[in-house]
Amino acid sequence: MAKPQYRRVLLKLSGEVLMGDQQFGIDPAFVAEMAKEVAAIRDSGVEVCMVIGGGNIFRGMAGAAKGMDRAQADYMGMLATVMNALAMQNALEQLGVPTRVQSAIEMDKVCEPVIRRRAERHLEKGRIVIFAAGVGAPYFTTDSGAALRAAEMKCDALFKGTSVDGVYNADPKKDPAAKRYDTIDYDTVLADNLKVMDASAVALCRDNKIPIVVFSIRERGNMARVLSGEGTKTVVC
Repeated sequence: MAKPQYRRVLLKLSGEVLMGDQQFGIDPAFVAEMAKEVAAIRDSGVEVCMVIGGGNIFRGMAGAAKGMDRAQADYMGMLATVMNALAMQNALEQLGVPTRVQSAIEMDKVCEPVIRRRAERHLEKGRIVIFAAGVGAPYFTTDSGAALRAAEMKCDALFKGTSVDGVYNADPKKDPAAKRYDTIDYDTVLADNLKVMDASAVALCRDNKIPIVVFSIRERGNMARVLSGEGTKTVVC
């Protein structure tokens, strides 16, 4: 791959990506393929943190919409992100990539607690750090968790892998005339409610001057191309 533009990045993946072609859960074969791409980025010399959503298993807001207590539903969603983090850790370590999972909800039998200085040391030693359980509190999405960890770890950029290849002025799946932006500023994203990430995550990135790079994770090899400044993406800055 071409020389990457960044020293340290946070990669945010939606939980739905881990489903592959399934309707629910985790597709080990698809996770293994994704792990190969993440490993290639790490092997290029980039320090990599990750945050993975939990929507392939349980989404807190969806549970609340069906009558569950919102806080309880959000905690269930956080546990789903831990399962996804462990699945990705397993796939990476089968490739020989040292990986640590740090959870905002302490569960020392399976992963470490979130400790910033320890996470920094892991990155300096070439390990990939996967942050799980969001921010450890209800009413916050994993987008907010990703923005928070990117700020804490002083990442050069937050890369958000989605099912579309950037930010559009309308839903490209519903409107074939939707326009994709190459670059767009934080305030426009917030004012136009463009749904890149939730508003608190975008504002946190804006306040800490962390660019958000939105790209399609489903296109094989696209992650490496985007990281080296090529490929199709939208940069929010």
